Amino acid sequence: MLSLLPALAVGGCGAAAGVPPLRVWAMSYEGDYSPFLMPDFTAATGIPVDVQSLPTTASHEKLLTAHAGNALPDVLMLFNGWVREFAMIGAVAPVPSPALTAGLIPGMREALRIDGIDYAVPWSVAPQVQYFRRDIVAAAGYATPPLDWAGWLQMARAIKRRRPDDYVFLMLLNWPTALLTMMTQAGATMLRDHATRGNFRSDPVRHAFAFYAQLFAEGLAPRALSTEVQDPLAAFAQGYFAIWPSSPTTLLDLSRRAGEIPATRWGTARLAGPNGPGPVSGDSASLCVAAGTTRPAAAWALVRHMTSRASELTFQRMIGNLPARIDAWDSPQLAQPVLAAFREQMTQPAPIPPAVEWERIQVEVQLAAERVVRGIQTIDEALGALDARVDRLLAQRRALVDAGKIA
Repeated sequence: MLSLLPALAVGGCGAAAGVPPLRVWAMSYEGDYSPFLMPDFTAATGIPVDVQSLPTTASHEKLLTAHAGNALPDVLMLFNGWVREFAMIGAVAPVPSPALTAGLIPGMREALRIDGIDYAVPWSVAPQVQYFRRDIVAAAGYATPPLDWAGWLQMARAIKRRRPDDYVFLMLLNWPTALLTMMTQAGATMLRDHATRGNFRSDPVRHAFAFYAQLFAEGLAPRALSTEVQDPLAAFAQGYFAIWPSSPTTLLDLSRRAGEIPATRWGTARLAGPNGPGPVSGDSASLCVAAGTTRPAAAWALVRHMTSRASELTFQRMIGNLPARIDAWDSPQLAQPVLAAFREQMTQPAPIPPAVEWERIQVEVQLAAERVVRGIQTIDEALGALDARVDRLLAQRRALVDAGKIA
């Protein structure tokens, strides 16, 4: 597991005296629980590791500021949508060995490569599925939620007739992942002309926007932000909604709250698509090594340890995130029925547009969708304005493409 660092291995002796720690920054549960992965690495190499957990909401700016000040840690977690940006500004180093990215589930590497070069090693995979209340869905006449939009809508209306004071779906207006997934499943290509202009007035995007807006217009989903539903787990347990598109970390949250909602009352299924399941967005994360680290061999050895089969299975037990390595899925630990939907979905990740501005564009999509849902703009007005804003955001990229400086 630590074969990238044979010269530094000092088997089983713990941290060597006077050896400075490697620094790691990670977000969310990954940052909180990463310290539990480090004792084995330190025991094998003598190198201590200092992990700093960053708040997700502020992490992007903190990482950019640290790069500008030559203060990035040795190893950093990046959400997959950020990797291209940090590679293009020279913040992260190319992966030095094919062994680090071997044995991955197909489709995991594409978002992490630029001109055929890997810049990150997939660490945790977090596709969205639909968590559903078995009892509420069954009372409406369904064993599991349908997997196509027409069937999903028919089921939702049946639930609403039985429970008129509650909702069916939780799709918070400041969480754009569900809508982005709908657009991808509808076949949308959201950027055009070498990802230099918006393509949001296309028919697939209109189709997805219309379906999304319909769920709110019919009272099947609340017009609410995350600040207005501060404890979605409690709301799910109380039957305030029956279908919740969410990530694997919700498994951990549900297990912690089993007293409120026993495991027998909920299940998971792939997200519905226009004609059945398709590619799904998520917040999968990878590990990178800072281009400016003074200890690249040690840093890459730590990445290898953190992304090993053993570490990924440990993390899955702790926080629910799923392994990116194929061999980890042979473990009986991952044979739980509740993980079947995730395993199927992992083979169809939604493509990430190759523009460093994509993070900001997603915010613009969310704002446009909220204006439609709240009746401030029509779909045509919102998508026209969205294309115009995205074109402005992509002006610099467009100039670089036109000048032949980037593909």
